[in-house]
Amino acid sequence: MLKAAITGNIASGKSQIERLISEKYPVYDTDKIAHKILDNLKEFYGYDVFINGKIDRKKLGELVFSNPDLKKKLEEIIHPQVKREILKIFEQNLPYVFISVPLLFETGFDRLFDKIIFVSADSSIRLERLMKRNNFSESEALLRINSQAGEEEKIQKSDFVIYNNSSLNELERQVAIVINKIENL
Repeated sequence: MLKAAITGNIASGKSQIERLISEKYPVYDTDKIAHKILDNLKEFYGYDVFINGKIDRKKLGELVFSNPDLKKKLEEIIHPQVKREILKIFEQNLPYVFISVPLLFETGFDRLFDKIIFVSADSSIRLERLMKRNNFSESEALLRINSQAGEEEKIQKSDFVIYNNSSLNELERQVAIVINKIENL
């Protein structure tokens, strides 16, 4: 089994890459795994972040992105459980497995994968996408963007880089090239 991670900073277009790859291979998303884990939390350090028994991710985001210690505590809860789920996915008998892991390098999960696909987009494009997608103000979006390490070091640690600054046709072309290279390893 070849284990490939899809990663990139917030609003770089990972979901679009996932969708394109999923036309040919199964793609798993650790954000969805983390959301399920969050929904199963019964309390979060005394903070009121639940609505009707489900976690309010917007409220939680406002808390953790403005409080690094709180963010660290949440990650200490979530990351070990996400890692266990990734390892379960690896137990399947598949020739290729693709898993989207937004915080791949920050969590050290990069060591779990054979190949890393990094999705890059200009910071101005990511800012615009994030504001539009999540209905964030510029300051809310920048808070999230600035909470992540820059792209340069991540690109150097990656096996493949897909630049998502252009058209869907160009994106499809780049994804096809990367898939072809992975299939021919």
